[in-house]
Amino acid sequence: MQNKAQIRFEITQKKKQYPREELNRLSLRLLNQLEQHPRFQHARTVLLYYSLPDEVQTHGFVEKWSKEKDIILPVVKGDELELRKYTGKENLTKGNFHIEEPTGEPINEWDTIDLAFIPGVSFDRQGNRLGRGKGYYDRLLHKASLYKIGICFHFQLRETPLPADALDIPMDEVWTENGRMY
Repeated sequence: MQNKAQIRFEITQKKKQYPREELNRLSLRLLNQLEQHPRFQHARTVLLYYSLPDEVQTHGFVEKWSKEKDIILPVVKGDELELRKYTGKENLTKGNFHIEEPTGEPINEWDTIDLAFIPGVSFDRQGNRLGRGKGYYDRLLHKASLYKIGICFHFQLRETPLPADALDIPMDEVWTENGRMY
């Protein structure tokens, strides 16, 4: 069985095989499906993320849906993720890891979040998630009881179980551009 570092390396190598245009196309295909998800359609407040270049591209999705829903984005603060409402591109600033982050006040009422879309380096068909290795999302998800949908490209999905420990929080569903995988 591969360890977490080996899997991260393997996925990084796979990502390099896809031009940005292809990742954008796959992202759009996935997000178009998620727009039809009943939980998303009924959600008033959604936790998303403002994507890095090698992740499912969410910038347009965040902008589009912020007109109809409260979109919450994570902000890196030390070893934790702080949640803030997205209020437009003009209110974003480059944070840690060159991620665009909202500049508003932190949100502490997490029970108002109806749905969370969670990125990952890899997912498996049991709902396990492998992140980048810093534990940000695991610590966040331990604090909040959210309905979690992991999203990734199909080439990031593992057919064999990912190594998981007690700190790893499984997803309620996992989706790729090919539909629901868990």
